[in-house]
Amino acid sequence: MNVSPVQRQSMISFFWQIAFTAIGFLSTMYFAHAVGAAILGAYFLFTAYQSLISMVLDGGFGGAALKRISEGEEPDAFFSAYFAIRLALTVFVILFLIIFKEYFVDLNRSGLFLLLLIAIFLSLFDGLVSTGVAGTGKMGIRTTCAGIGNIARILFQVVAIFLGYEAGGLVVGAIAGTLVAAIIEFRFLELHFVKFNWEHVKSLSVFSFWLFLTSGGIIVYSQADTILIGHFLDTADVGVYRIALQFTTISTLITYALRMTLWPQVSRWGKKGQLGHVEESLARALSYSLLLAVPAFVGGALLGDKLLYFFYGTEFASGYSVLVVLLAVQIVNVFQYFFTMYLDALNYPKESFKVTIIAAMANIVLDILFIPIYGIIGAAVATLVSMILNVFLAKFALSRVMKIRVEKNSLMNILKASAAMSIIVGTYRFLVPLSNVSLSLFAVFLGGAVFCILMFKIDRKMYDDMKSMILQMNLPWPNWL
Repeated sequence: MNVSPVQRQSMISFFWQIAFTAIGFLSTMYFAHAVGAAILGAYFLFTAYQSLISMVLDGGFGGAALKRISEGEEPDAFFSAYFAIRLALTVFVILFLIIFKEYFVDLNRSGLFLLLLIAIFLSLFDGLVSTGVAGTGKMGIRTTCAGIGNIARILFQVVAIFLGYEAGGLVVGAIAGTLVAAIIEFRFLELHFVKFNWEHVKSLSVFSFWLFLTSGGIIVYSQADTILIGHFLDTADVGVYRIALQFTTISTLITYALRMTLWPQVSRWGKKGQLGHVEESLARALSYSLLLAVPAFVGGALLGDKLLYFFYGTEFASGYSVLVVLLAVQIVNVFQYFFTMYLDALNYPKESFKVTIIAAMANIVLDILFIPIYGIIGAAVATLVSMILNVFLAKFALSRVMKIRVEKNSLMNILKASAAMSIIVGTYRFLVPLSNVSLSLFAVFLGGAVFCILMFKIDRKMYDDMKSMILQMNLPWPNWL
């Protein structure tokens, strides 16, 4: 295909994001109806604790290895050094968990402790392969394998739930999916183990220190609300909250696709001093990410209550207000994701850490204050407030490194198309009672069609970009657009 690497890899990432989101939505609907909010809440709590342990396991060295490998200088040596460090951390964490096993009461009762150890051990292989493939710029392969692994995970989980294994089945399915992805991706790993020296370890350690603190802040940021909801409330509330949060991931499809693709590219541009490419990529990434995040917020506010009710059941419909707030969070998240990612990729992890840890601390404090009083809506508001703080701090830090440009015309066009979509969908809902899932889905498709057509009509730059990519892949382009 005569398409640039960034465009091609972003499109591959976006495709797998769509595929995984679609199958993820369908499977979660099945889980919600089959086991209810309490079992899902228990699984979500397990994954939250697993994320915290994975943060310690990685220690920031994964991001540091990705950075050094992507720079193209002695990639095999940095890859080998990363493996040695990760192996030592894995052994340490597993021994620590075994020694203090009796303190993990909930995991022991549910029989999930052994599964946690297995997941930790497999993460050594998965993390090594993924970092090696991504560091060499094969993000299309990386995201494809990740997509296959996610789909495999869901298939295993569906079978496990059907057979009646509940929370344990969900965990086993997640482990199996990770293993499938790692095995497939291993075939594309071109790096080899070679002799390395202390300078390689030192280089990774210096960079990883700040990445570890930053990733730790991000993990705490993303999981603190789940853990604190489980502490102050019950697992059913965790299930409702996380289902609403998962529902908002549709607005992040483009953001994640571009972020995964741009990281190594921005790293290379920064190393070569090509800040013009960096600044242009950030402006375009923000516009394309908001292209989905803004209309998703509008559509969720208009139709979210009905979609939660029909898709997941009465038990989850109470999360509508949480859904709206979290959709607003995802709009703010677009800026947070890219600002902190560009700081890391341009070799400023210390600044990224500072802004992330301040926002993470604010999130925890607000969670502790809001959740006991306002419940899960308090957790959502706490996340929104702290995320806004994160964006302002990250923007200030990044503006000292590069010029931050925003495509004002594209953003205004997105707002105009979203406003028109809201009027049409709002009128449809006023005139047509959404008494079943078919009528609700038609409203979704109607809103999406209106938004896309209007954007292509009023924003010629996005129109030309999309048309060029489609035609270069020898795919048909509708002449009426």
